[in-house]
Amino acid sequence: MNDWMNDLAAMSVKEEDVMVATQVVAGAAPGTRAGTEECDGAGRGDAACGTDGPRRAVRPRADALRNRERIVEAAREMAVEYGADISLDEVARRAGVGNATVYRHFHDRAELMRRAVLSVMDRASRRAEEALEGADPFEALCGFAHMAVEERVGALCSLLSVTVDMEHPDVLAARLRLESGVGAVMGRAREAGQLRPDIGVGDLMMALSQLTRPLPGCSCVDSDRFAHRHLQLFLDGLRAPARSVLPGTAATLEELRRA
Repeated sequence: MNDWMNDLAAMSVKEEDVMVATQVVAGAAPGTRAGTEECDGAGRGDAACGTDGPRRAVRPRADALRNRERIVEAAREMAVEYGADISLDEVARRAGVGNATVYRHFHDRAELMRRAVLSVMDRASRRAEEALEGADPFEALCGFAHMAVEERVGALCSLLSVTVDMEHPDVLAARLRLESGVGAVMGRAREAGQLRPDIGVGDLMMALSQLTRPLPGCSCVDSDRFAHRHLQLFLDGLRAPARSVLPGTAATLEELRRA
């Protein structure tokens, strides 16, 4: 009887050894299920699946990233068209994904709107940084300004004040990066003697906001064309030497935020 029990215990130990070895080869910590890091399309790992063990860096699947990008872009487009009060179900339809996919990536509308604004700020910052490499400083500034019109930055301003927490760490970091990039582009044109010296970053950003903000009750289908046309008139007025003296002082973004 004792010999039979000893043999059974030895077999159990061997089976446990095989299980641990299999998990190690599969990349899972002993005591966890192998491969649980990819239990859902949003890229959440062990903790999200209810398992224990050390957390490891998880890379979301490519299709999950594509879905997330489509959702953010759809939210940005709809916010430009309809304002901040948009339905997540409508965003899902515009993005071509299911409702559950939207809610898996974003807890609520506020989080989605913040991500949409951050995506615009990120693209604008990258464009400003690229403009620093342009051969002609003023033309590089113009290129950045026209890109901002394409992004309809003015239409997104309502999101910043209504839906997005301006003190959120991600928003603060994105804002500082954008301000620094635009300031550098304008500074380069000013140092080259191409930009009049009495213009500040706030002046440019305020003009871009006004040119791209939809007029109340206006359904002009060619608004983008007029925005670029009027922007070029504004940019021509920024060229040095100045032909007139501007009233007041150059606007800063800090002043605009306080206002």
